[in-house]
Amino acid sequence: MPRTSMKRMAVGLFAIALAVLGSNRPARAAQLTIDLGHGATRWSTATLLARTDARTITVLGDVAFKRTRHYRAVPLANLLPGLVASDHLQFVAADGFTAEIPAVLLLNKRGSTAWLAIEDPARPWPALPGGHGRAGPFYVVWTQPRAAGVGPEQWPYQLATIRRADSVATRFPAILPDPATPTDSAVRRGFAVFQRTCFACHTLNGAGDARLGPDLNIPHNPTEYLRADLLRGYIRDPQSLRRWPQAKMPGFDRQALSDGDLDDLLAYLRHMAGRKATP
Repeated sequence: MPRTSMKRMAVGLFAIALAVLGSNRPARAAQLTIDLGHGATRWSTATLLARTDARTITVLGDVAFKRTRHYRAVPLANLLPGLVASDHLQFVAADGFTAEIPAVLLLNKRGSTAWLAIEDPARPWPALPGGHGRAGPFYVVWTQPRAAGVGPEQWPYQLATIRRADSVATRFPAILPDPATPTDSAVRRGFAVFQRTCFACHTLNGAGDARLGPDLNIPHNPTEYLRADLLRGYIRDPQSLRRWPQAKMPGFDRQALSDGDLDDLLAYLRHMAGRKATP
């Protein structure tokens, strides 16, 4: 084998080795920032694990790991003093995922409980299935999520920051439907679905804080270049349209997104195709 080819092979193998090591790196102590508008509080891994309200919980059907998991966790509401139902919170992950969760969901009385799962560096969590990295150091998990209608996008992992924010509609008016749209219309319902399922990864009209997926309206809205059946299939299973092992978009089955919610979401997207705005 020529020397140049051997050198290239060695460099390639070294790069692969680094990638493997990186994907299996041990968990390290980390810090979570919480800012509710009256000064940021920073919680270290050790401090959180040492709290008197930390306990071991069992999570059935974990969204990230797709199976039952056990975590050392703290009730999330206990870390958010002074939170009221009218507040709105933003959960920012290290990978660019941004979950928008209204405080009323965290304070619900229907039986669903939000927990902050804390990865112990001495007992690291396994890698996520599908080669999607790791969930730690902090991960919002839920017990009995169906009781309050908690969706899969409301389980942010790789969490770095929790902060109080104005509502999505206040911060990003470019994503609002036409004000003349009836309040009980499919478009309005679809706007709510969009905020819950899409806005964590995508922007629309350039508006939003997420950085994982492409914009859903500019330069083209997906309803403009995909047949309705293909778009429905793509949302249910992204790999049904394009086979891409590195794809990050999850599929939304009927448990995560009902057929009615999907109809409403598509109605909203079609509506917004006629309301393009350049950021």
